[in-house]
Amino acid sequence: MCAAEIMTSPAVATSSATPARDAVAVLVDHGFAGLPVVDAEGGVVGTFTEFDALRGAKERGNGTTVGDLMTSPVEVVVPGTDVTEISSRMLTGRLRCLPVVEDGVLVGVVSRRDLLRPLVRADDAIFAQLGGLLAGYSSHSPQWTVEIEAGLVRIRGEFRDEVERGVLEALAKTVPGVVGVELGAEK
Repeated sequence: MCAAEIMTSPAVATSSATPARDAVAVLVDHGFAGLPVVDAEGGVVGTFTEFDALRGAKERGNGTTVGDLMTSPVEVVVPGTDVTEISSRMLTGRLRCLPVVEDGVLVGVVSRRDLLRPLVRADDAIFAQLGGLLAGYSSHSPQWTVEIEAGLVRIRGEFRDEVERGVLEALAKTVPGVVGVELGAEK
């Protein structure tokens, strides 16, 4: 799974000239941990987070802007960045969100909540998506039974060889919310 599959898009962003008070209102009203700060061309120049807002609370007056308080430079990822790398970067850097850029322009944001969302996806949604993938792989003649419990996928049936087992496991792992895959013979 990659950033493009879990990011929030379009991203809500702000500019460095925005009054800090207005940006804080966006954070609070939307429940965001942070906002990307972009320039006129859509390039990410910083982030404005809850931490930045709290740190600047003493300074905040009518003239305080996002640019006065934002964190810069900022880490960014591209749409193809794997979620394990994103998770690692967020944990190591204690980041609440990472802007996603394509050709230098903001296209989305990955937050901690975005990373958690697939972990609580309903089993029936996983079943439906995986069923479609397996039907496409087997030319619409289902050859396996699928059970899903708390994101753990169990595929049972006859497998031609280890290559096919690997293909089925890989297909299952592409479905958001899958936490593990077990392959076995029909019971």
